[in-house]
Amino acid sequence: MKKTAKKAAKKARPAGPTDVIERELIAAGAQVVAGVDEVGRGAWAGPLVVGAAVSASTPPPVGLTDSKLLTARRREELAPAVAEWAIAYAYGAASPEEIDALGMTAALRLAAVRALEALPVRPDAVVLDGSHDFLGAPWQVRTVVKGDSTCVGVAAASVLAKVHRDAMMAELGTTHPQFAFCDNAGYPSPTHRAALEELGPTPYHRMSWAYMDDLPRWRHLKRVRSELEDAGQTALDF
Repeated sequence: MKKTAKKAAKKARPAGPTDVIERELIAAGAQVVAGVDEVGRGAWAGPLVVGAAVSASTPPPVGLTDSKLLTARRREELAPAVAEWAIAYAYGAASPEEIDALGMTAALRLAAVRALEALPVRPDAVVLDGSHDFLGAPWQVRTVVKGDSTCVGVAAASVLAKVHRDAMMAELGTTHPQFAFCDNAGYPSPTHRAALEELGPTPYHRMSWAYMDDLPRWRHLKRVRSELEDAGQTALDF
């Protein structure tokens, strides 16, 4: 009996993200709901990229979920279908220089506003992945923990933003092959660390971050801000 109940409960769970949140917001008066997700927050190099996506009312492409749960190959296969399915999507970015100057929270808001304003229609409501509303007024925001795996709009933004940023980093990697940006997308890795220690940071590195303290030859290049908001800073140990 217990096994039957467990099987029924498991079967009742949604196989992937749903549009429940979008429908709730539309029922409350919103006409355009955008899902938002970021990629690149924990990277040492490259921009922070935010994706914004307005989901269609039709079922999403099979396999749509949080981009971190998909292989690179599967994301690349899925992204064109997601782009075609979505009513609208757009990207916004904050450069390494802006991240250094503003801190991560402000840079995240800057990139998100750029993505939302790049949409062909202004959203009445925005669904953010996580528990923190980094957008604030005048945006109507709903935060959803694990929204990238439970909300279709956020999942779509997650996949599109990840594929978009990975392509950007692969392009940067052609001019700095020693850093293997095409493989690590600017995130910490043994190859990335070795290149930093030998060659120093590129123009695409975040120069205010804590990893600079672990580079004796290049530590003097670190940029210091009076108020560091980069909770995602990481040292060279990983």
